[in-house]
Amino acid sequence: MKANAPKHNTGYPSARKIRRACSNELYRTVKRMKLWISKEKMDQAEALYFKKVILNLKWIVENESNRKVQSDWWDESVSAEIAELWEVDRAQLCAAFRDAYGG
Repeated sequence: MKANAPKHNTGYPSARKIRRACSNELYRTVKRMKLWISKEKMDQAEALYFKKVILNLKWIVENESNRKVQSDWWDESVSAEIAELWEVDRAQLCAAFRDAYGG
């Protein structure tokens, strides 16, 4: 084994890194919506978002440099369930996420 060989597959982020990114993105989204969301609902949304990212990880990594396409995916695949969970308007949620994420 080479001494300077990477320990992990450098093409994909670790689960910890993904979970933290999901948490940060949702936090920034809520902040832009100027809402208070309970810890339980935030945790549920983070778990939902994390699961969706893991299920689509290959596609997300392939499109990592295109935040607009990733935001479109979020609007289609994630936003409806989180809007329902948080009891907020989906269009406002999508706009806040896009603003926070940069897509």
